[in-house]
Formats: sequence, C-alpha cells, structure tokens
Amino acid sequence: MDFIKWYSEVGIGDVSSVGGKNAALGEMYSNLVPLGVNVPDGFALTAEAYRHFFKETGLDDQIKGILSDLDTKSIKNLQTRGKKVREAILRAELPGDLKNVIAGSYAEMEKKYGKDEDVAVRSSATAEDLPGASFAGQQETYLNIHGIENVLIATKKCIASLFTDRAISYRADKGFSHLDAALSVGIQRMVRSDVASSGVAFTIDTETGFDKVIIVNSIYGLGEFIVQGKVIPDEFIIFKPSLENGAKNSIISRNLGKKNIKLIYAKDGTRQEKVSSGDQQKFSISKEETVQLAKWCLQIEKYFSKKHGHYQPMDIEWAKDGKTGELFIVQARPETVVSGEDKNIFKEYKLKKAGKVLVSGIAVGSKIGAGKVRVLRSAKNISLFKKGEVLVTEITDPDWEPIMKIASAIVTDKGGRTSHAAIVSRELGIPCIVGSNNATKALKNGQEVTVDASGGQVGNVYEGIIAFDTKEYRLDKIPEIGTKIMVNIGSPDEAFKSHNLPAKGVGLGRLEFIIASHVRFHPNALLDYKKLREGKKTPYINKLLKEIDALTPLYKDKAQFYVDELAMGIAKIGATFYPHPVIIRFSDFKTNEYRTLLGGELYEPQEENPMLGWRGASRYYDPRFKTAFGLECQAMKIVREDMGLSNVVPMIPFCRTPEEGKQVIEAMKENGLDRALDSTLKVYVMCEIPSNILLADEFLEIFDGMSIGSNDLTQLTLGLDRDSGIVTHIANENNPSVKKLVAEIIHKCKEKGKYIGICGQAPSDYPEFAQFLVDEGIESMSHGARGEWKSN
Repeated sequence: MDFIKWYSEVGIGDVSSVGGKNAALGEMYSNLVPLGVNVPDGFALTAEAYRHFFKETGLDDQIKGILSDLDTKSIKNLQTRGKKVREAILRAELPGDLKNVIAGSYAEMEKKYGKDEDVAVRSSATAEDLPGASFAGQQETYLNIHGIENVLIATKKCIASLFTDRAISYRADKGFSHLDAALSVGIQRMVRSDVASSGVAFTIDTETGFDKVIIVNSIYGLGEFIVQGKVIPDEFIIFKPSLENGAKNSIISRNLGKKNIKLIYAKDGTRQEKVSSGDQQKFSISKEETVQLAKWCLQIEKYFSKKHGHYQPMDIEWAKDGKTGELFIVQARPETVVSGEDKNIFKEYKLKKAGKVLVSGIAVGSKIGAGKVRVLRSAKNISLFKKGEVLVTEITDPDWEPIMKIASAIVTDKGGRTSHAAIVSRELGIPCIVGSNNATKALKNGQEVTVDASGGQVGNVYEGIIAFDTKEYRLDKIPEIGTKIMVNIGSPDEAFKSHNLPAKGVGLGRLEFIIASHVRFHPNALLDYKKLREGKKTPYINKLLKEIDALTPLYKDKAQFYVDELAMGIAKIGATFYPHPVIIRFSDFKTNEYRTLLGGELYEPQEENPMLGWRGASRYYDPRFKTAFGLECQAMKIVREDMGLSNVVPMIPFCRTPEEGKQVIEAMKENGLDRALDSTLKVYVMCEIPSNILLADEFLEIFDGMSIGSNDLTQLTLGLDRDSGIVTHIANENNPSVKKLVAEIIHKCKEKGKYIGICGQAPSDYPEFAQFLVDEGIESMSHGARGEWKSN
C-alpha cells in the first residue's frame, strides 16, 4: 500500500488518493515551480492510509453504528453523534506501520530544512473541491506543528475533522456516503507569514463573475483570520489584460482593510496579537508583491484551465515568509460558485420603496432577503435558530453551517469578502452583509428586517419587511441591431455587475459619483491642505483637517489621494467593458452640489440658479478651479497610459461656446492629455445646449464627437426647469423642436465622420423616441445599466 506520496509524485489525477488540495499542490510543485512559482514542499498521507487506519482499528463499524440513526434536521442529534465519532477517532491508536512511514517522511523534511521543522498539517478530503461539492472550511488545518509526536497528533485531529458536525451535515445534504468518503492529510513546510503577511486570491470577481480581474486579499500574520472573518483584509483588484500587456500599473483598485489583530506563532501552535496602529494604516503587502502574486495567479489559472480543457478560475491561498522575504502559493483549488452560473441570465433585485437603514456593511451575494432577526453570540446556541430567520452574529466559522443553509440572510459584525460567512452565503445563494461592526448591538431578536446586498459594495439592513422585485433577463434573446447599445454607469462599485450585459461600452460614466462617494472632499481643500494647516484656524477648518487626516492616512500629498481615487474609479468602469469605448465625463457638479462636499463652503459661491451657472467647461479654465481640473486630467492620464485602459474617452460637459472648448483643450494639454502626442486619444463634448447644434461646425473642429444630453437639451430648448414639477407637463423630448435639433446634430456628425451618441434618459422613457433616433442613424444609445434592456 502507498501510505505516503510526496508532492513531486502527485497531480490532479490523484484526487481520489490525496484529495483536491494535495493533488493541486502536487500539480503546481511539479509543473509551476520550474516556471518560477514558489510552492512549499511537503507530502500527503493517502486515502489508502486513512482506510488502513479505520480498518485496523475497527472505526468503520463503530462509526456506522453511531450514525445509524443520524437526523441532520435535529441539531441536538447531529451534535451528539458528531462528538461521539470524533472522540472514537481520537482515542484510536494509529497503526505502527503508518506511524513509521509518517515519521520517516517527516525525518526527510528535517534533513532538508532543519530539526523539528515547523509544518502545516492540512486536511484534504477526496470529495472536496469538486464541481458541485465545494464548501468553505469543511475540514481542519493545524499550523506551526513541529516534532513528530505533534505531527502525529495533528494528523489524527485532521482525520477526525472529516466528521465535524458541519461536514456530516454537508455530506448528508449532498447525498455523499459518510463511510465512502476518505481523507488525505497534507504535511507541508510552513511559510513564516506569522512575521509577515498572507492572504487569498481569486482569479475571478466572486460577487459578479467578472473574469478579467484578479482579487488579492492580504492581512498581517497567518492567513486563518481571513477565513475566520476576524479581520477585514486589504483588497487589491488587478486587471488581467493590463497585467498581460505589461502596463506600468495593472492594479485598478486598492482598499485598506481593518487589520487590528493578527495570528502568530506561539510556543506550541498559534496565538492572537494586536497590530500596531502604524501598521494598521499601511497596506500589508507592497504594489510589487501584489503584482507578483497576480502574475502567479494568472499562471496558475492558465495552467489549470489548459489541464481541465476549459476555462477554470481559481481560489488561491498565498503567504509571505518574513524571514526570507519570499512569496509562496500554499493552496489552489477551482472556484466553482460564480464560475458555474449561467452567464446568459441577468438577474435584478430591487426594493419597491426606501426604508430606514439600521446597519450597513460589505455586501455579498447581490440579492435581497427578509425575516425576523436572530442574534446568536455562539455556535453552541444554534439550536435556537428557526428556518427563515436572519442570522446576526459576530463572525461565523464552519460550526455554523447547519443553520446558515436555512437562514433568509446573514449579517456579521466582522469579516470581509473572503470570510467564512461570505464564502458560504455565496455558495448557498443567500444575501449577506459582513463587516457591519455593530449588527449584534443594533439589531434585536424578533425584529423584522430586510437585508439588501443588491446595491454594489455597500449592503444595508432596513427596518421592517420591504417588498422587492426580482427580474430575470435572458441576454442571449436580445436581438442585434445596427445602433450600438451602451450603458450609463455612475458608481464604480456597480460596474462589475454589468460585465455580462451585451453592451458595446459605456455611453456615460460620471465622475460626480466617485467624488461624492469615494473622495467626499472638495478638491481645493485637498490642494490647500498645507495652507489650511498653517493658516488661521476656525472650528470649521479644524474639523475639516481632522476629516482629511482620518480619510487619507496613506497620503502626505492629499491631492494625490483625489487623483488616485478618481483613477481607480474610472479604471473599474473602463476595465469592465474593455476593449469597448468607455466615455467618462469630467465633473459636472453645480456650485450648490460642490458646496455639499467637505470643505466646499470655503470655495463655492452662492448662485440663484446653479443649473445655469458656474458648471462644466466654464470651471475648467477658470483660475479658481483650473488646478482642481488638472487633478481630473492626471487621473485620466494614469488610467489611459499607466493602466493601459486606452479605451477610456474623456468628455467635456456643458460647453457653451467654441472658445470655451479651445480653452478646455488647452488646459487638458497642460496636464498631459494631448492628442498630438497620443494618437489614440479622442475628446468628446456633451451636446446639451442649443449653441452646440447651432455652432456644430465650430464645435466639431475642436472635438472628436458628441453625446446628446437630452435632459438639459430639452430644458434649454423649451425654457423648462427640469427640477420643477409644475411645468413638466408642457413638453418632453418628443417635442418637435427638440427632435429637430437632435436630427440636425446626428446628420452633422455623420457628415463629418464624428461620433454621435445619446446618453440622456429619453430613449428609455419613450420607445418612440428611441425608434426616431435609430431612424435618424444615431451611432449609439445608452442608459442605466440595470433593467433597461427592454426599453432600449
């Protein structure tokens, strides 16, 4: 019998013998290490060894008897039988021949790496990590194990973990036999991430299924705290095409996590330690390390896709050795949840009305659920939970699985997108909010709530049961037409959701959403930070400076924070629809809207009618705003040049005269956006003022195309205030005067070979207006990304 196999001796064809984890490690050790991917060496105790142990000790018959009256619907029944099985395994003595072969293999590791080499002892079940049979944390892992006696004890503990309550329940639900299942144990050289960092990575976005990105999560110390949900990790999003094309910067998003604790080595095993406040305000890995990990992840994905004969995104664990500074891949398994979904179905979940927000956190699952709250502090109390309730707890681990599958939604105080609660809820298809900080305090038992994870990165728990609509669209049933259908996107957090829509790009991306949600400060306040810090203080300025410091801990140059946030927001939208054109409009806040930003009162005048005041192009060359506009240009330049997203097209809003257009183009040149130096750069202008059409020849000499803003164009053509409900009955975009102007500009742009599209509301509100645009030969129409495909 083969009781032991080294990683160099196994591959993915050996899952039945060494399980999914060990088989993948062996495959990588043999085939990817030669290509430069670091994988720690180790060996696997085989399924044959597991069965030998059970046969020699009579455990087979014992377990069969214990589980003969198993009832997974009864928590007490499940807990009692699970405990008895585990105790029987831990009492049983490993056969002598098995002990000897484990001891001999561990001695070989000691010869290679040193006496009492510390190892990770990992479970690798032979049925896990297969399509339709994956689940987070089914079996156990034991870290910092050294000395043969401790290795043997950890090996038995791993074998016993095949019979945890959640594993028994899971097999029963999946229809797997408890006695046909087998466990392999991996004994792998430890990477000293306890004095560095570790984390997980996915080669697909696990929320939306967007497969052109790699998500890297990182924390300080050993990686267990990510899955346990005790720490919200740093998150990096890397765009695969930019990575492959050798772009200067392929990281299109990065978010600082809450890394207040870490797991480190203890004398035996591990212990928790606080992270210093200084380290909490830093990323736990460098940009260079992030890119290196992403390159390895891409190599791993391509290797296993080729091996499987189909595209196979991967779920990967990595660690950094603090002693040597080296990075290692310590696990890789197929991602089977989002990658297995039908890409031709687009589902939309939408609340029918607004509600009072009780709790907010990180949204997982893009769905909505409702029910009565059940706050549980410990998995020992899961018998109190009733089907259809909303589970509210601090964090979850695999012991919670028996009730998670019957919850209508899950809300946790701690954890990030790769925590146990997030992974399990994703697989179960139920809405989840993690990292809320205060759900267990803010929500009360029996309280009726609605959990909404459908709105992007932020999820909300609302008071009461709120009705919601669920719509499903078959994307493969949408007919092709000559006019390009594009989408409008405001929030970058919404972008990835729309990746599988049959859209030909983005007709309008708005910087205002990024500024209001991600930056929050008036750009001049960030530019003047040093001046404000050194100048005369008022309570308002003191408060403003504190807010800036709190939100920009990584930046000495506060204006760079503005640039980076804009660049990453634009990049997420640009990457989603790459290589199709993505039109990003420079900021079009009115003065009253700029005043609502932090610090805005210091810089914005009061206007009687901001809609017709200092907005759009008129700000960009004005000395009071020109430097701030330069920050927007710098962000656009980074996205196009450094990140390789040359499909992003800048657009100028509310440009009243050709002279203004020329001044804006000059300001763009001064900030590196120069069409003479970049042949791929195009600059569009919004067509939303009658002067844009009356002087179309002059405007089209300056710009490469136009996008019709039908909302403002209607307002300014008919003299209607679009914010007033009193006069809106008089006319809409179907008015002959508006249609005459629209037809004229479509024909003029086509005559000159310039782009012409529409990004206003009208085609979605009025199907007959959409038909009119198509008949006139418009190049593209766009509106909201969600649920607009019928009307378009």
